[in-house]
Amino acid sequence: MKEEQPNILKHQPKALGQKHLVNKLTHFGLVVIGAHIGVHIKNEVENFKKDKILLIEPVPHNVEAIKKNLTEYKDIVIEQLALGNKNELRDFYFVKEESISKLKKHWASGIGSFNKDHIINHKSKRFQVKEDDINKMSIECIRFEDLVNKYLISSIEKLLIDVEGSEYLILKDIDLNKVNIKKIIFEYKHFDGYFKQGPKLNEINDKLEKNNYKLTKLDEENILAEKF
Repeated sequence: MKEEQPNILKHQPKALGQKHLVNKLTHFGLVVIGAHIGVHIKNEVENFKKDKILLIEPVPHNVEAIKKNLTEYKDIVIEQLALGNKNELRDFYFVKEESISKLKKHWASGIGSFNKDHIINHKSKRFQVKEDDINKMSIECIRFEDLVNKYLISSIEKLLIDVEGSEYLILKDIDLNKVNIKKIIFEYKHFDGYFKQGPKLNEINDKLEKNNYKLTKLDEENILAEKF
């Protein structure tokens, strides 16, 4: 018997996977923007397995890995696209699948970006990434609001964002009055450039605090914003 796998959807504004769409305002337990290969979020998926779960991941071979790594969860929906502050096709760069094992860094598959230099800047003595290791593709980029409208999302228990420096554009664009999000965890280390934090991070922190979120630095990479 052929093993079932999670639903994989590509964004098509009018006809996308109609059987998976909801017809009334709906609560989502978990939404992940930048799901990578699914391994590091498996505990989160397990915690919310009784709720609706939506995973966003732009890199094709990562999406295939999610299908394998989360195969026991049948009701999650995976969108292969990127999020930003406008709807458009954009060039997107990521490490080639065949280069990941050569580079000997499992996290190499997770440093996709709209900016090729973001990947090159990771080069070090222990990570000898070269331009030949990088793929470019054209990917559909949509706003968070369109994702909310498409799935008629009324509220989200937990939103995870790890998108290698594009967190600012996404968080700036989210209308926190339109969708009720209880917890947001976002990577902040590349907010104002490669391993830089500054005015953009301050702007988002101010926005969250004004919308009644308590901010907690979880570690050197991630911030938790929890609504009170």
